[in-house]
Amino acid sequence: MSRNDGNTVTCSHEQESDILQQFFSRPLFLSITIGIPFCIFKLLFGITLIRTLSDLPSPFSSAGWIVTAWALTDLIMNLGREFFDILGRPAPFEYCTIAQAGRLFHMPMVFLAIDTLLTFMIICAMLWSGWIASLTTFESYLWYGATTLNLISLSLVALYNEIRSLH
Repeated sequence: MSRNDGNTVTCSHEQESDILQQFFSRPLFLSITIGIPFCIFKLLFGITLIRTLSDLPSPFSSAGWIVTAWALTDLIMNLGREFFDILGRPAPFEYCTIAQAGRLFHMPMVFLAIDTLLTFMIICAMLWSGWIASLTTFESYLWYGATTLNLISLSLVALYNEIRSLH
């Protein structure tokens, strides 16, 4: 194999690597594997709060409706990001309401990280409270699907980054 052939192989590998990197950072991929699963976790938490807190006074019983509205708004924003990405245009809004609020402070990614933290806290609350067992069969499958998408995509991206760092 000549020296030129080796460069061609390296160049081809780098192009494939760039294509994968671009795919993993596309709003379509991020929304399907992170944004929408997070919306499902929030939505199921909101529904569970509605069921659990419905007999309590208004401030408490309203919490479920607030979380549900938050989840649905974020879901619409994620679907919108996917739509703009498919059209090849940048979206004029963020993935979620909290990140959108972060735009006002010129740091949407910090606020997106806060949203991520809150979502992980919601997941933990559902698991540790035992409320996860109160989900209907359909809701459980939504939870499983969201978890599967999120964890497998995280693993794929981590694997890709490790393989990429070897070259």
